Amino acid sequence: MSAGSHQAPKGTFDVLPGEERVRTLISQHGAEILEAAGYGRIETPAFEETALFERGVGESTDIVRKEMFTFEDQGGRSMTLRPEGTAPICRAYVEHGMHKLPQPVKLWYAGPFFRYERPQEGRFRQFNQIGAEAVGTDSPLADAELIVLLDELLRGLGIEDAELRLSSLGTVESRAAYREELRSYLREHEGELSADVRSRIDANPLRAFDADHEGTRAVMASAPTMLESLAEADAEHLGAVRRMLDAAAVPYRLDGTLVRGLDYYTRTVFEFTCDRLGAQSGIGGGGRYDGLVEQLGGPPTPGVGWAAGIERILLAMRDAPPDRVPEAFVIAADGDHERAFGVALQLRRARLATRVDLAARSAKAQMKQADRSGARFAVILAEGGAVRLRDMSGGEEREVPEDELADEIAGS
Repeated sequence: MSAGSHQAPKGTFDVLPGEERVRTLISQHGAEILEAAGYGRIETPAFEETALFERGVGESTDIVRKEMFTFEDQGGRSMTLRPEGTAPICRAYVEHGMHKLPQPVKLWYAGPFFRYERPQEGRFRQFNQIGAEAVGTDSPLADAELIVLLDELLRGLGIEDAELRLSSLGTVESRAAYREELRSYLREHEGELSADVRSRIDANPLRAFDADHEGTRAVMASAPTMLESLAEADAEHLGAVRRMLDAAAVPYRLDGTLVRGLDYYTRTVFEFTCDRLGAQSGIGGGGRYDGLVEQLGGPPTPGVGWAAGIERILLAMRDAPPDRVPEAFVIAADGDHERAFGVALQLRRARLATRVDLAARSAKAQMKQADRSGARFAVILAEGGAVRLRDMSGGEEREVPEDELADEIAGS
C-alpha cells in the first residue's frame, strides 16, 4: 500500500458490483417469501441508546460485555451501533403503539449490524442480516411459520444441506429451577472450566454450552439440559412446533445444548447450520422472546423471530446466480454515439436491459463489447438512419424500424 493511501477498517469490507448483485438477489428473494406471508418491512436506526441493548440483550452476554461499539454523542448520551435487530424492533413496537394494531404484528428487516468480534471468514465487525419477527402472539403456530419461512429462504437460494437444530429454553419461571441445577453441576466441575465460564456461573450459567474451551466442552457434554427439565406447558408448546414442522416436511434435530447468545429467549430456540462452513457453521436462527417487550417498557407481549447473516448465506450458497444477460447492445456503426445513447434510453424505458458504449469506440470495438456482454441482440445504427437487429447467437440480421425495436426484441 502506498504512503498516504487507506484501507477499509479491520473487520469491514467493500462490496463490489458483482458481489452486490448476489446480495441484492438474497434480499429480494427474502422479501418475496416474507411479504407473501404477510410480513411488512421495517427499518430502525443504525444506532440506539446503549441502555436498550443492556436491558434487552442482557448485561451478562458477550455482546454487551465485549462486542458493542459504544460511543458518547455530543449531548453526552451513551449510544451503540446496533449489534442485533430484535431489541430495536421491540422498542419501535412500544414507541409507536403497535400493540393497538391487529396482532401479531409481522415485520421483516435487512441491513447492517455491528459487533467487535474477531474477524474470520464470513464473520465481520460490520455485517448484514435479514430477519423477521412476529410480535403479539404466544402461539406455536408463529414459531413454526417463521422456521418454515427461513427454511424456504435458504432452500430457495440452493442451500439444501442446512441442518435445523431445535430446542426449548422453557419460560423464565420454569428455567429458574434448571439454572440452579446447572449451577450446582458447574460448581462440581469448576476446576475444569474456563475462567470466563467460571465468572458467569451465577449470572448466566447457560452460556457454558457455547464455550470453545476444550475442558469446558468436555464438562458440558454430560451436563443436564433444559430439554430434560421442561414444564408440561413448555413441552406441549415444543411438541406443537415439532408436529407442524413434521407436517411441513422440514427436518430437524433436537439439541438440548442449543441456548443461543441472547438473554431474552424463552421457549422455542432454533438455528440452521451448514457443516461446509467449518467450526463457525451457523447461518441463521432465533427463537421466542415472550418477556422482551415488557422488559423495554411495553405491555406484556409475546414474540418470536429470527435473523440470518447475509455473509453466512453467501458462504453456504454452492453456486452464485448467473449474471443478468442484457437483451440488447446498441452499436453506433454510423459514429453517432449520441443517437446510440438515445436509442438505449428508449429501450431501457421499455424495461429491456440494454447496454451502450460510453467511450465512443469504433464500430468494431463496440461489436466486441456486445459479444463479451452476452447480449441477445446487437442494435446496429447504420448510416442514413437505418437500424439493423442482429441475433448474436445465430448471426441473422434484419432491418427494423426504430420505433418498433422494443416490440421486436421483447417478442423474440
